[in-house]
Amino acid sequence: NSAQMKNAVLLTVFTNTVISLSVIAQRVTPGPIPVQSSTIVDGPAGIIPENVPTKRMIPYEYVREADVIWSKRVWQFIDLREKINHPLYFPMDELTPYGTWLRNSTHWSLWTIIRTHVLNGDLRVFSPYDPLSFGFGTKDGYDFKYPIDPPPGGSFYSDSAFRSDLIWYLGYLGPEGDIPFVDEYGDPLVTINEFGDSSFVYPPRDTIWYTSKDIVQYHLKEDWFFDKERSVLDVRIMGIAPVVYDIEEDANGSKTIRGMKELFWLYFPHCRYIFNNYFVYNDHNDAQWMSFDDLFWKRRFNAVIYKESNTYDRTIDAYRSGVEALYEDQEIKNEIRNIEQDVWSF
Repeated sequence: NSAQMKNAVLLTVFTNTVISLSVIAQRVTPGPIPVQSSTIVDGPAGIIPENVPTKRMIPYEYVREADVIWSKRVWQFIDLREKINHPLYFPMDELTPYGTWLRNSTHWSLWTIIRTHVLNGDLRVFSPYDPLSFGFGTKDGYDFKYPIDPPPGGSFYSDSAFRSDLIWYLGYLGPEGDIPFVDEYGDPLVTINEFGDSSFVYPPRDTIWYTSKDIVQYHLKEDWFFDKERSVLDVRIMGIAPVVYDIEEDANGSKTIRGMKELFWLYFPHCRYIFNNYFVYNDHNDAQWMSFDDLFWKRRFNAVIYKESNTYDRTIDAYRSGVEALYEDQEIKNEIRNIEQDVWSF
């Protein structure tokens, strides 16, 4: 009977694992490019929109250190509730109760793109804190100090240890089950630990994957600088981090929002190679869909500064709140804009 009980537990755990992995084990090609037959061309005027999925990324202009006469580092947040930022948020691309990941056939949300290529190993994830601190350390992941890497030759799909580490950044564990496993006679299964203590065997906790609906903000780390060689004020996005609500659930199942938390950081120059080949939906013109890289390059989003480089290494909400924090954001932006005008009076 003990062997049967052990086999039943292992079979159930294996089944749950396979179901969970089936949700995310859906490798895709960049695009997404609609698959059409040779006789069906479903595009405007019989044209397939293939420029974005196949175009090459435009590299940054080379800048010498000696030519940078002024620079300022800022951190901003993109609020996805704002209408101008909706192309980053929609479509939802939700998960069905059966574990199927429903993704739009023509355009994806930014989170769907990020999660897909993180799982495929195309994007390197950096923890927002030291993993050895279990979340209680300094939140300095924007310095890209804590990479979450698989062993040589490993991947999310082939290495179980790396998969266990990465799951914590892409989802969270659901509530514990309160109904234990039973044997063929209907009796609860019991396990005994090394100390001789017995306990019931409960189903493993399900992994709840974050979807586009859960992402409420994106944090950006940017460097603004004046290049005297080109006589221009320029900007480089150095990092991007998806943000979700930090939700605490008590024993009764009631949930409380404690704030927000960054899931992980990505090095943005690496993301450009991915974002460059995905469409951004255009509400006004179906013939003028840009790529996500174009969207960031052209600054087609609204963001609010929540921190600038400063002596105290503090965020704006440490000394301003509410409307005053928004005023501080505008003051910093005006200071940056005025640099380009003031430099000509030197």
